Amino acid sequence: MRAQRGPVPWAAVTRGALAAGPLLLAALLAGRASLGVVAAIAAMLAGINDRPGSRRTSVRRIGVPALAGAVGLLVGSYAGAHLGAFALTLVLTGLGLVGGGISAIGPVASGTGTQLLVTSAVGAGMPLPDPVWQIVPAFLAGAGWLLALRLLLPTPVSRTGDPRAGRGRGPYRPDSRFAPRPDKHSDPRPDPRPGPRPGPRPDVRLDFRFDGERAAVAEVYDAVAALLDAAGTEHAGARRAALTAALDHAQDALAGPRLRRHPSSAAERRLHAQYAAALPLGEAATALAWAERTVPKRAAEGPRRLAAAVRGNSLAGPLPAPARTDPALRALDAALLHAAEVFDRGRAPDLHTRRRSVAALVRTVLGAGGREYALRAGLCFGAAVATAQALHHGHWYGAHQHWYWLPATAVFLVKPDLGPLVSRVLCRAAGTVFGALLFAGFAAVLPRPEGLVVLVAVCGALVPVAARHFAAQTTVVTVLVLALVMVGGEPQASAGRIGETLLACAIVLIVGHLPVPGQRGGGVRARIDAADAAAHAYLVHVLGESDDRAARWTLRREAYRTLAEARAAIARAAAELPALARHSAGADEVAAVLERLVDTTTACAVHLDDTGRLTPRHTERLAALRDELATRRGRVGRSRTLA
Repeated sequence: MRAQRGPVPWAAVTRGALAAGPLLLAALLAGRASLGVVAAIAAMLAGINDRPGSRRTSVRRIGVPALAGAVGLLVGSYAGAHLGAFALTLVLTGLGLVGGGISAIGPVASGTGTQLLVTSAVGAGMPLPDPVWQIVPAFLAGAGWLLALRLLLPTPVSRTGDPRAGRGRGPYRPDSRFAPRPDKHSDPRPDPRPGPRPGPRPDVRLDFRFDGERAAVAEVYDAVAALLDAAGTEHAGARRAALTAALDHAQDALAGPRLRRHPSSAAERRLHAQYAAALPLGEAATALAWAERTVPKRAAEGPRRLAAAVRGNSLAGPLPAPARTDPALRALDAALLHAAEVFDRGRAPDLHTRRRSVAALVRTVLGAGGREYALRAGLCFGAAVATAQALHHGHWYGAHQHWYWLPATAVFLVKPDLGPLVSRVLCRAAGTVFGALLFAGFAAVLPRPEGLVVLVAVCGALVPVAARHFAAQTTVVTVLVLALVMVGGEPQASAGRIGETLLACAIVLIVGHLPVPGQRGGGVRARIDAADAAAHAYLVHVLGESDDRAARWTLRREAYRTLAEARAAIARAAAELPALARHSAGADEVAAVLERLVDTTTACAVHLDDTGRLTPRHTERLAALRDELATRRGRVGRSRTLA
């Protein structure tokens, strides 16, 4: 129920203002208002998926759901035109099962499933005068227009300089005061005063292609510094989780779709190398946090300077070296020196990304979590379609005959990965009521269609800001959609939208809490199983004392990523009503044990690199965690003991 905080995304606001409104205006000037409405709806849905990140990842985040939306629009238009009420309900219910099942794969798949179901309801319930072969391209053009704005428009702060532009570069020479001593077990050195370091030298060129990637990599180094500051304090766990989130975000930002397998530009290769150089730093920082010992303040200064160098696209300069009194600090010092070398002449290694085969994706969709997700979404969507059909054929809609609002509302409410069910229902109801009343006031005073086009443009600009709270987003989207359908020729329908929304809320609350066959809480258990398996693979690799660092970092990234996904699913499930929350009881305790196990495995890896053997503290902690996990694991799913 709380709103998210953060700076205003001015770039997204600009894109929203230039998307739906101008598209609608161009269609009106061309005399094709209905196609303009379709293009504007596509731009609105693409704007909802326009989240912070790199331009490369926006292709997948916006483009894949848009393609699914075109398919849903095609299926819904044909089904609505050629099928009776009963057959149409069956077809859309089956589509709801498909959309719910694929949503269990991940965030992009969830957006894909959502847009598939929403557009199928719009296609079936909002018949347009244009043929389908024109409607679908208009939808793709609307989404493609916002995607083009995302790729081509610079962000407000995108003037970055390349320090290598137009001048030679020599090898990295660390400041002599910061150079490590030959004896790795020497006493701590005095804290050196920071010496002068080269700053960014802005170039006159405007390079904004990789601003999202650059910001994401810099956040990783800042998160490492924050974890080092928190080592030995009660905040270490939260800072380690923040480091995982930063690494996940940077990994996704750099691993977006590309025409070539490897990065083709020097700037992108340098960013890939800088991201890879942060992995050993994160590993050393995690080991220091696990040891529960405070770290000298200057230890965090090096990662902060590296973060500034990434943001400024500059060289790292001299870095203050930490004391080399134990394996974790020695690993941190070595990682800093490696990062300094990489920043000067780094190459682009593998990103250590997760690679999920088609078979693994199918198992996710058909697994317990996917089946439960599909059943919940399909039943709610089907029940909403059936109710809307009954109202439509019973002529309860009066002057407005379009029945898509009820099932489309149910889709946005029932998605389990978008938040707890009850809070979303309350926010949706409040947002729709306020938005409908607000639009009724606007419709009474604004000239048509000029005023409605301006209203659509303003709402498009507000969508990225309103995304911080579901009620606010619902308010803005309600005003925008009501303005669009009025431009398309439908009469003012604020009262009807309020009634349909409240009815959809009741359907989702009832159907969403009905007992279903099989074991509930499958989504949470599936996430726990994935985190368990990833932690097991990481532990086996480390205890096997393999020298393959790349494989170790890949397994470590997968272990922490799956743990973060499990934590998010558990938090959402715990916020549901008791009828749903009780099915995932105890999962948070299992996730906590798995987190401690992965942290301990990381500490073991760092210690084995330095000494070649584990201490009794490491082995005793591993044995205790294994036993605790075996005890707790059986309470939320099948038992598995890590060997």
